[in-house]
Amino acid sequence: MRILMIGDIIGKPGRKGVQALLPFLRQEHEVDLVVANGENAAGGLGLTLATAEELFQAGVDVITSGNHIWDQKDIILHLDSEIPVLRPLNYPPGVPGRGYLRYGKALVVSLLGRTFMGNFDCPFRAMDSLLAQLAPLPPVIIVDIHAEATSEKMALGWYLDGRVSAVLGTHTHVATADARLLARGTAYVTDVGMVGPYNSVIGDDMETVLRRFLTQMPYRITVGRGSILFNSVLINIDETTGHARDITRLDQKVAPNG
Repeated sequence: MRILMIGDIIGKPGRKGVQALLPFLRQEHEVDLVVANGENAAGGLGLTLATAEELFQAGVDVITSGNHIWDQKDIILHLDSEIPVLRPLNYPPGVPGRGYLRYGKALVVSLLGRTFMGNFDCPFRAMDSLLAQLAPLPPVIIVDIHAEATSEKMALGWYLDGRVSAVLGTHTHVATADARLLARGTAYVTDVGMVGPYNSVIGDDMETVLRRFLTQMPYRITVGRGSILFNSVLINIDETTGHARDITRLDQKVAPNG
């Protein structure tokens, strides 16, 4: 099974980048499943039903999220429906939505880190509980760990090594160069990166970000413009064992007009 994981999609530029590149990537690499982190797809903060539908039409199969999943009230009404949008698994009980779903032979899980992020349930124990309660487990298990701290992501990778097929970090919008196979067959990368404006500050307009840093005033930050950076990783997984065979970065730039 060949799985493409797309980094955090930032606003309209990010959606345009997905629309421009994803159909070709699916065909060129014979991708079976596309997972994308979409929690910044609507104006740079949150997700709406309309923006989610744009991504599905472009070829995304499952949308994961993180701490910004609640920023657009529109999507909250739909999190308990059948649309393949996940909120992090380790929110407290009673929260709308679900943290995992089965997609064919694969299980996709969305997790949220705690270090520098907030007081959420433990992502390590949340995964232990999920893996124990789901029987039989599908052979392929993909985990999006949306977290700030590199150490927390790495620790989770080693903790789940051999028990899941891939642990893929999101949230910082900065692609890391450590894509690798861990000792027991789990594919790992600290951060997939983003799909958003290349000349920006993690996807946001440079001038508005600089103004806030220089003045410490609460200026409104807007999504950047111009050419688009498309960060993703391709994981090839043995459907029988669930072990990853390889993980490869697929990073490209897209012209503003796609």
